[in-house]
Amino acid sequence: MSRPLVLLSNDDGWDAPGIRALGDELGRFAEVVTCAPERDQCAASHSLTLDSVLRLRQVRPGVFALDGTPADCVYVAVHSGTRLLPRRPDLVVSGMNRGPNLGVDVLYSGTVAAAREGANRGLPALAVSADPGADVAPAAVFGAKLAAAVLARIAAGPPDTPFLLNLNIPAGSDWPLRVTKLGRRDYDHGVVYRTDPRGREYLWLAGTTHRHGREPGTDTAAYEEGCASLTPLALDVSAPELASLAHEIAARGASLVR
Repeated sequence: MSRPLVLLSNDDGWDAPGIRALGDELGRFAEVVTCAPERDQCAASHSLTLDSVLRLRQVRPGVFALDGTPADCVYVAVHSGTRLLPRRPDLVVSGMNRGPNLGVDVLYSGTVAAAREGANRGLPALAVSADPGADVAPAAVFGAKLAAAVLARIAAGPPDTPFLLNLNIPAGSDWPLRVTKLGRRDYDHGVVYRTDPRGREYLWLAGTTHRHGREPGTDTAAYEEGCASLTPLALDVSAPELASLAHEIAARGASLVR
């Protein structure tokens, strides 16, 4: 029987230490094809490149670099026939990101977006992120074990719908694992304006300092307590609990445009 096929991507770039370490561990039990950004695409979210050409190069057998976003990478790999993948992958893994993707981070994260793109294409997907203080080797082993567990579950009987799981590993080298929901991660937002030597203004988006909520059962609480968190993420972002509000606004809007 052939080994399962894993499509591996990230947002740190194809040669980042995290993706190399995770790819090595995945390669112990799966065939791995990597398609990842040519350069760092942190916080690229789920953008696709629609208004410019993309360039793809094969770095070595099984490793491809694309000068696009993380979502581009998964889209291109899945929809290019056998140019990158020998067959449809059994699992999409994104990571291992340098830095956690907790709470609101999942809206901005290119790491999560690459995994989500796989889930959007009907494939099981796992995003893996690790604190910069995590030991890379055991974190990669941890992430690969979760990927192996996903593959085992698929082999036992695939779920009815595609799914997306978000794994976060805190600092250290050994972690209990919790299944969690998204927590609260609040940033100090701001914009820093400066002037270059020619007198022209430029600016930086600030807001790297953060505070974590500690509500029980959340990924942020697990992180603060030294536990890895596995959070299932929904692909359907509609909010049925707000349906009555939407109907009220629609009725008011209808009367205003008459």
